[in-house]
Amino acid sequence: MDGDKRMDSMGITTKIKRLMDEADWTEYKLAKAAGLPQSTVSHLFRRNNAPNFATVEAICRAFSITLAQFFSEEGESIVLTEEQRKHLLQWGQMTNEQKEIIYNTITQFVADK
Repeated sequence: MDGDKRMDSMGITTKIKRLMDEADWTEYKLAKAAGLPQSTVSHLFRRNNAPNFATVEAICRAFSITLAQFFSEEGESIVLTEEQRKHLLQWGQMTNEQKEIIYNTITQFVADK
């Protein structure tokens, strides 16, 4: 991956499973805590489906961790600039629909590079 530390879908599901194990949670408990259908959580592991952004965000809320904490490597500390901090605070005030629009827009900008 040439220094690229982004998680692939397998890495994401592995991280979710590790968090579940640490909390001694079942798929059912995670689904309830995250406000997700149990089928969504079940499909993550049985079909190796990559979760969408909203699903990862809901799972992070269930475990009371930030997205930055979820995607950071063990022991890795993430320092945010003031601009990044401001945007994350604004992100937290958006509806899921607004977040999806912003996420898709950003993804398109990055893809167009």
